[in-house]
Amino acid sequence: MSTFIMFGKYTSEGFNNISQERTGKIAEIIKKHDGEIHKMYAILGEYDLVFLIDFQNTKTAMQASVALRKFSGINFTTSPALPVEMFDELMGGEFYSDWESPQS
Repeated sequence: MSTFIMFGKYTSEGFNNISQERTGKIAEIIKKHDGEIHKMYAILGEYDLVFLIDFQNTKTAMQASVALRKFSGINFTTSPALPVEMFDELMGGEFYSDWESPQS
C-alpha cells in the first residue's frame, strides 16, 4: 500500500448535495478502489478538502480520483506521499553535494 494525499476543490456542481450521505458514498467509492481512508478533512484556503488514503498503487489512486470527480463534481488533485525518513533514505544525501551532509 502507498499513501496518497487527495486535495479536493469544489466546483459549482460540487457545492450541490453536500451531505453526510454524499460523504458516505465518497468513502464507498474509495473503498471500492481498495483504498483505506486514514483521515478526511474539510479545510479553508486554496482547497476545500484533504483526504489521507492508502491505495494499492498509482493506478487505483487515479481511478478513484476520476470516479470521485464523476460522482461528486469535486475536482481532486491526487499526490503520492512518502515519509520524510524514507525520502531521505532514497535520496542517499545526493542533494547535499554543494554543502556538508547533515550526517557529517
